[in-house]
Amino acid sequence: MLKYDRLQTILDITNREGSVSFQELCKKLAVSEDTIRRDIKELDTRDLLRAVRGGAHSIVQKKHHYRDREKEGLEEKRIIAEKALSLIRNDQVLFFDGGTSVLELTKILPKDLKVTIITNSFPVASIIEDHPSVELIFLGGRLYKSAFTTFGNATLESITGFKADLYFFGVCSVTTENLYGAYLEDAEVKKAMIKQSKRIIGLCTADKLDTESNFIIDKTSKLDIIITEKDNTSAQVSKYIAQGIEMI
Repeated sequence: MLKYDRLQTILDITNREGSVSFQELCKKLAVSEDTIRRDIKELDTRDLLRAVRGGAHSIVQKKHHYRDREKEGLEEKRIIAEKALSLIRNDQVLFFDGGTSVLELTKILPKDLKVTIITNSFPVASIIEDHPSVELIFLGGRLYKSAFTTFGNATLESITGFKADLYFFGVCSVTTENLYGAYLEDAEVKKAMIKQSKRIIGLCTADKLDTESNFIIDKTSKLDIIITEKDNTSAQVSKYIAQGIEMI
């Protein structure tokens, strides 16, 4: 087996299983443990997996149901939402996608705020439904049941009819190079919203920094701002500042 094929196989197995030992890989690939150690070290250096004692861990985040994600990291998401709120002004047109941090932002919109929100998220729409002064435009299309969002050609075509002042982008996974989506349909919608927005604001709990998922959405440089619950002095955050992205 050529080295390229061996590295790809190691990556595929690690991402599929979540973690894998040197011994398992030696058996499956019929190579020495020293070879596997070198391969894993190379993949770790390239930020494609994480080398750990005795093997490797995947850095790909597994997608799961919206109701599970909605309950995770609520304290962090609320900090992010409060920071994001400071960027919103009356009379703006905003894209809100189906991210759970975006939902937390929706929950704290002031009652006197007058903006137009365009979304493909049923949870976001259900909250705005009761807001006295926010105008809602809901993007139709097919329902992605595990995410409670719409997707497909009808959704994508609708997005092209708008130009948003701000897009609040729910980050799934991000590295200093790329933005990732956990599933293709979400990646397509996010990519379309990026294209139709003047400024893109990534809402990102710190555990999603320096992680990859299956579908590349765009270059991370497309983000104007990333908002996390961390302060800007952490080493993890400083890498993104060095890329020219404002961190809040």
